[in-house]
Amino acid sequence: MPNRIYRGQWDAVAIASVVLLALSVVFGGASREHALRLAVVELAAVPLLVIAAGRLIRTGLWREHRFALALLGALVALPLIQLLPLPAAVWTGLAGRDQLVLALDLAGLQPGWVPLSVTPDLTWQSALALTPPVAVFLAVVAAPHPLTVRLIGLYLVAAVVGIVLGAAQLASGGEGLYPWATTSAGSVNGFFANRNHLATLLLACLPFAAVLGAASLRRRDDDRRLPLWFAALFMGLVVIGLAAIRSRAGVVLFGPTVIISLLAAWIAAGRGRPAPALLGLAGAVAVAVAAVAVLALPPLLARFDVQSAPEGRFEGWPIVAEASETYLPLGSGIGSFDAVFRSVEPLEQLDPTFFNQAHNEYLETWLEAGWPGAALIIAFLIWYGRRLWSAWKASTSRERDLQRAASIALLVMLLHSAVDYPLRTATLAVLFALCAAILEKAGQPTDRELA
Repeated sequence: MPNRIYRGQWDAVAIASVVLLALSVVFGGASREHALRLAVVELAAVPLLVIAAGRLIRTGLWREHRFALALLGALVALPLIQLLPLPAAVWTGLAGRDQLVLALDLAGLQPGWVPLSVTPDLTWQSALALTPPVAVFLAVVAAPHPLTVRLIGLYLVAAVVGIVLGAAQLASGGEGLYPWATTSAGSVNGFFANRNHLATLLLACLPFAAVLGAASLRRRDDDRRLPLWFAALFMGLVVIGLAAIRSRAGVVLFGPTVIISLLAAWIAAGRGRPAPALLGLAGAVAVAVAAVAVLALPPLLARFDVQSAPEGRFEGWPIVAEASETYLPLGSGIGSFDAVFRSVEPLEQLDPTFFNQAHNEYLETWLEAGWPGAALIIAFLIWYGRRLWSAWKASTSRERDLQRAASIALLVMLLHSAVDYPLRTATLAVLFALCAAILEKAGQPTDRELA
């Protein structure tokens, strides 16, 4: 079992994991440009990838996670397959390549061997961007519970620091403290270039804080109050942080997230009649919500005023959907959205704004990966549903508590991906992989269940 792994070897995995997660938080908050910083994160993932993969193979633990590893392998293989050179007789017959064939014909050039992707350089970058989340998934799948808790603790600390940094950005009036050039000055972004992604981080961390705090109520020692106090403080900070960030998706998702998180906290506390301390946890959230309603409600409501400015993503989705039909069944290539959208964007919609992503991961995957991408999403959702059911029907334990929290965090990121692109950042891609690895263990018995 994972917790019987030789301590020295797991010391190396722990160090490599912490280094990668820290670098992903500091340097992985943007989805484009800043290639040098993103390369640092990808290079830091290589040692962890080698050590974790070797450990899974040597111990045979991979056999217990065949389906999840098969999904991961398909995810990695998809952009690599799109980079394989195809003979002219093949690629010229693919949907959506008629303009490229016409351009070659007008230039008097003969078609040669070309990859399936219309932007092979960007597809290669997308393949490299998978290195950090793949490394984290492999490491955490076989990691003992204490290491997993430490990694979650790192994200909780990062979320708090992100809120503090966001407050400093707000206080500076947009004069500095922004780590990325491609950002909106004057907004609360924390480590990210996009404020919506900071909101995603806070919401994804909220269920972990709730269950770790509530789980301390099962102990009978005097130290149990500290995690509970931290959980109450953290959840209150999340409410205030979301109000300052003013992400519409963050505000909409907060209610369902906190309700399900409190349900997971009640289970973590041992079920039964809610203890006063657990009610205090819910009370801290209620007090923070009330304070926000009194002090910051008008600016929040202004973000939902559809008359103030048109919503570009809604106007762009039909164009993306139409372009997707052009490139079916295999898609235009991972990472090719920008080039494809620029080629089909109507002239009457051209303005100074930049539609860099589809703001809908599912629609963008449909364009870039076609039927194979859709099949991969469906297979992932099947895996997610099975593991979610296993986690929530299981008895209370430290491992099951984290698994239920991970299922909530994954749901937050999946829902937010329908209106944004959080998983295009290394920070949230690594967090997504961490949560997926935790939830994958719901299909295996815990140490207590084996005893």
